Amino acid sequence: MANRSKYSRETRERAVRLVWETEGQHGSQWAAICSVAEKVGCTSETLRKWVRRAERDGGQRPGPTSSEQERIKALERENRELKRANEILRKASALFRAGGARPPTPLMVAFIDDHRSEYGVEPICRVLPIAPSTYYTRKAIEAEPERASDRARRDAALRPEIRRVWQENFSVYGVRKVWRQLRREGAPVARCTVARLMREMGLRGAIRGRGFKVTTQPDECLDRPRDLVDRDFSARRPNELWVSDLTYVRTGSSFAYVAFVIDVFARRIVGWQVSNSLKSDLALNALEQAIAERRADGERALVHHSDRGSQYLSIRYTERLALAGIEPSVGSRGDSYDNALAESIIGLYKTELIYPRGPWTRLEDLELATLGWVWWFNHHRLLGPLGDIPPVEFEEQYHSRQAALPEPLALKSNTLR
Repeated sequence: MANRSKYSRETRERAVRLVWETEGQHGSQWAAICSVAEKVGCTSETLRKWVRRAERDGGQRPGPTSSEQERIKALERENRELKRANEILRKASALFRAGGARPPTPLMVAFIDDHRSEYGVEPICRVLPIAPSTYYTRKAIEAEPERASDRARRDAALRPEIRRVWQENFSVYGVRKVWRQLRREGAPVARCTVARLMREMGLRGAIRGRGFKVTTQPDECLDRPRDLVDRDFSARRPNELWVSDLTYVRTGSSFAYVAFVIDVFARRIVGWQVSNSLKSDLALNALEQAIAERRADGERALVHHSDRGSQYLSIRYTERLALAGIEPSVGSRGDSYDNALAESIIGLYKTELIYPRGPWTRLEDLELATLGWVWWFNHHRLLGPLGDIPPVEFEEQYHSRQAALPEPLALKSNTLR
């Protein structure tokens, strides 16, 4: 704000005029200034400055006029403000790069705290999309938490819970699954609230979609079992239909290969194996694990479905299926839709574990991480087709329903579809 003069404009103009009118009565202009200044009540130096300014404005003395000086001051002030704004933006650009069009308010408040001593609150707020009142309100709430609104207090309690759920689930859950998990834990929270808070915290779910390497090596010379599934990946009970497939993971300059066996009923991974060789033993070892864990009731009919890969059409693999009383099935059309469910599970494996936690250099590290992911997937991951519950829980619910049925009805429901 400009300094206010205690002398009015009329007083200054009258004093200057008196100096000019009485200059001839004194030996010099300075003597006239001293005489008039005493009568006006100002210092001689102040009156001298008034006289010089009036002479420049009237063209009697070289130099910038009053209007020109005001314009120069305004330009200098504008230049200082622009430099300050550029400095603020330069310092804030790296901090807010991931914040989207409007950075989160807590981030802007923290930035103002760090730089208010250098620039002040209002200048920073003029550059950033935040009002000074918003900043001061946030600081008042930090000092006195009881002043926060009900919504703000609830948001403060929900933020650590949302982050916990997101981190405990491989940091792959989006809004819907974080919301579902909180509801399962008994938190009465709306989905839109979870979406808003995750957006403010910069949390997002895994996004599928990457390039692929062909690992299916069809052998057109081999006899293939008929397709018993015909792309209908549904089952009415556990151990009715298994699907198998394998994928690759880059490990340094080479590749590792991972095979899975999945029970279609609950999308549960019942067998898996990691190897540095793409041979029949890889798929066979995964099958052996599945048989050991799931074929206690060998009298119940079970179909094993796979693509046309030579690993699944090998003599050793088909003989092991026959020995376990499992009927083989192979896709008849030769594309990814023939084994879509297994492809989908492998896509989740890549998106949720391989891509975000890579690069991988050792087979042992990959095997240990796969072990942890499979256990989490079976026991904790919420699957939409199952009603947003984990595969193990879905199977437990099935067995509980079967135990509650009369024995004839339970036997009828276990027949092959």
